[in-house]
Amino acid sequence: MNTLMASARRSGALIERNIAVYRRIPWTILSGFLEPVFYLFSLGIGVGALVKATFEVDGTPMSYALFVAPAMMANAAFVGAVTESVFNFFGKMKFARLYDAVLATPVQPLEIAAGELTFALARGGLYSAAFLALMSTMGLVTSWWALAALPAALLVGMAAGGLGLAVSTFLRGWQDFDYVGGMLGVLFLFSGTFAPLELYPTWAQWLIQATPLYHGVELIRGLTTGHVHPGLLVHVAYLLALGALGLWVASRRMTKLLLR
Repeated sequence: MNTLMASARRSGALIERNIAVYRRIPWTILSGFLEPVFYLFSLGIGVGALVKATFEVDGTPMSYALFVAPAMMANAAFVGAVTESVFNFFGKMKFARLYDAVLATPVQPLEIAAGELTFALARGGLYSAAFLALMSTMGLVTSWWALAALPAALLVGMAAGGLGLAVSTFLRGWQDFDYVGGMLGVLFLFSGTFAPLELYPTWAQWLIQATPLYHGVELIRGLTTGHVHPGLLVHVAYLLALGALGLWVASRRMTKLLLR
């Protein structure tokens, strides 16, 4: 127990360091929240005004804004965690050499990965909480199950953060960010974000269902619209497994890269 507490304190020290940095540049946090808000207003509400009452999900008619809003919340959690765990983590590891100095202390690679993942999760969770409050204010929440959407968004952030940390250990340079940005764009557009899964060809449905953001979107959409069913547990299991796998891969890769 003492060992576990000591490990948590060392990971916490890294989180405190990140908080101290963002206190100097708080405006950079805002961008991750504003982007999905703009999409909600432009597509969910603007384009949604052109989508008439025939729009249905699982046989239940709903407004297009009601369909898109939870997807934007999931995307906010996902992108917030990826931004922290890929772009910022890579810069600190590859160019700032921050972790070389950290590893000169008793802190271990797994504790670094856990600290960064926790901070990435917190960033994604902050965006999600703000977005959920906005959805409630706009009447885009139709069930008390929406209260569970915030921990669901934290789960999305954990999966995205774990995946991001693992991916960042394989990046070779800044140029590889183009691939990451491209993949984020594809996930954003084709994760059941703007159209139901059933509208795509069968082969595309299989591909979409293999992606992490799709599971986050479906989980949060089910909660905010009150369509709660046992199938949501599949999304929970997928996201938990992805987050754990990502953290394990990241710690192994960091050990290989920084302690060789």
